[in-house]
Amino acid sequence: MYKIETKPYGYKLTFAGHIDVQEMTKWAEESKRVLSKKKGNFGVLIDMRTLSPISSETQEVLVSGQQLYKQKGMERSAVALNSLVVTLQFKRLARESGIYAWERYIDAGKLTNWERVAEDWIAKGTDPDKNSV
Repeated sequence: MYKIETKPYGYKLTFAGHIDVQEMTKWAEESKRVLSKKKGNFGVLIDMRTLSPISSETQEVLVSGQQLYKQKGMERSAVALNSLVVTLQFKRLARESGIYAWERYIDAGKLTNWERVAEDWIAKGTDPDKNSV
């Protein structure tokens, strides 16, 4: 399942469970509609704490969606994850889509305040990679 929510900083995306290519395509289409109304720059928080690894076909749709968000004004994004496999998969996809430099990955299993850390990166540019101990 996926969800797109409007937030003061931009958008919060949630991806959970098993997402197949049809559902990811629905996400991409809904994202096009949502982003068509957006003016100016924004940030994105992506909650993938319970997402299962996705197929290569699903990955292709996701990469084009990531590129769309960047083209429409995404300045920074933060991804909350709990799985090493999904983390590695999404770091690779971010490199493919060209958003890796603007994206940070937060291990939500190790941080109870993961959402605040993510929002600080998105809204203030407080880099969690530089501020972690």
